[in-house]
Amino acid sequence: MSDFKLNQYPPFSTADVEILDKATVFQGFFRLDRYTLRHRLFAGGWSEPMQREMFERGHAVVVLPYNAQTDELVLIEQFRLGAMASSPSPWLLEAIAGMIEPGESAEQVAQREAEEEAGLTINELWPMLSYLSSPGGTTERIQLFLGRLTQPVSTGLFGLAAEHEDIKVHLLKRTEAMQLLAEQKIDNAASVIALQWLALNLDKVKQAWGA
Repeated sequence: MSDFKLNQYPPFSTADVEILDKATVFQGFFRLDRYTLRHRLFAGGWSEPMQREMFERGHAVVVLPYNAQTDELVLIEQFRLGAMASSPSPWLLEAIAGMIEPGESAEQVAQREAEEEAGLTINELWPMLSYLSSPGGTTERIQLFLGRLTQPVSTGLFGLAAEHEDIKVHLLKRTEAMQLLAEQKIDNAASVIALQWLALNLDKVKQAWGA
């Protein structure tokens, strides 16, 4: 049995990391910052100064619309440039997602993106979890929500032309989505995590939303 205890590590303090320099080395659709820093070592003392680049894209929200009465959920399909290098197709099945704009709450983003990307009105959100997408290279944190789906779904084409969005909406049985996940046909992190969370919490969700 493991004797691991999370509290064996001292609480984090900003005094444990020293930012020696920070510079923006690229600013386009996204931003890239270069840090020169050092940090305290487990054995005591300080690391040597090091340079690290950080991809700055802000924080994001993901919402998985789910109808507990029909056991159906909504996924969207859209082009993703980053998938071209390693996926069979750059058109991916995903949960609905969007970036948090200044002054917005995570809940507001979930509701806005559900409307823009799938034509859905989501009035009830169930916070699933939040996670760091890739903390070795970006500060981005993603908040996941389950959205209560109670209305008919139009499986048409959605998205904002001004943002170059070309989005196809799919209504699937939850079991179909889980089969696609098992076959690795859904392979983007946020959607994988959202579907796995739903699988782990299905009884609780159906009890709360199924009536």
